[in-house]
Amino acid sequence: MADLACNGHFRSSDPIFIMPFFKPVSMAKKKIETVCGYSCSGCDHHQKECPGCEATKGKPFWTTYAGVECCPVYDCCVSERKLPHCGKCPELMCERFSRFKNPEVSDEIQAGHLAAMEQELRARK
Repeated sequence: MADLACNGHFRSSDPIFIMPFFKPVSMAKKKIETVCGYSCSGCDHHQKECPGCEATKGKPFWTTYAGVECCPVYDCCVSERKLPHCGKCPELMCERFSRFKNPEVSDEIQAGHLAAMEQELRARK
């Protein structure tokens, strides 16, 4: 896999990125918002091996496994477009979101995750 850096341009030929499986956030747990609509609060890796996207500046734990330096969604949103989150982008949901596929999650469940992320982003002001 190519070593891709933040602020780089990503093409459809770039490697597939793997997103961790996440669970709904309980009401007792504070929701940690990210630029992509995913919540670090629901991730099993949060605080154990990853402080989250904002704290790592788009370099969460999974980038090491994917062979990239930076999350392409974070890079586009924050570094290139200078947006607070993807809900402000006219291209929401772009192809960068479909690169996130956990091979242990069915296409049907993945589609539900992406729909929830889109709904979260569209609801933000």
